[in-house]
Amino acid sequence: MSKGPGVQIMFDSIAGRYDLMNRVMTMGQDQKWRRFVVKMAGDPGNGWTLDLATGTGDIASLMADTWPEAQTVGSDFSLNMLRQAGKRFGYTKTSWQACDANCLPFGDESFASVTFGYLLRNVDDSLRVLKEVRRVLKPGGRVVCLDTTPPAKNIFYPFVRFYFRFGIPVLGKLIADDESAYAYLTGSTMGFYEAEKLAELFRRAGFVDVDYKKFMLGTIGVHWGEKPLL
Repeated sequence: MSKGPGVQIMFDSIAGRYDLMNRVMTMGQDQKWRRFVVKMAGDPGNGWTLDLATGTGDIASLMADTWPEAQTVGSDFSLNMLRQAGKRFGYTKTSWQACDANCLPFGDESFASVTFGYLLRNVDDSLRVLKEVRRVLKPGGRVVCLDTTPPAKNIFYPFVRFYFRFGIPVLGKLIADDESAYAYLTGSTMGFYEAEKLAELFRRAGFVDVDYKKFMLGTIGVHWGEKPLL
């Protein structure tokens, strides 16, 4: 059974409290990670840049603010998320567009860079999505992915696992009034690719110069790569 419809309904339902919940459950670190994503994406000049699963628009707006000459598109399949993005960042020249990452409504080689946060753990086929991203990237274009990573089984593992299993769902209940949504997000984190396995998936999709950096006790990963010039 496809994740799509259920994930879409879930994100529509939590859109109004999504930003506050992100700040609380990441202890205010999420904006730092997004700035790192924008840095790794690089300057697209006056070309086009796409932020998939844009949510309420944080990465897309950072791209627009950091690279003002760029033409920025923020896309998501949750209409409520896009409405929140438009309210928060209506002052930017970002174009907000509803679309499905499995089948992007853009031509081949349209974008100088493609970014996304918390997309791949919410799709059925991560490799298919990465190949679709590669299709719309220009040769030499960069992809940058922010997502959760299962915590390594080290000294911190019991504490991290407890926070993921119990702390985040409780915060979801208190702040977003939706414990089940954040229980799902926790489960999708624990069952997601380890960082090196996700890097290998980027390579299988045809990207080169793939690398990553971890944050927050190894529970967040930023991966990046390039579409080959030839």
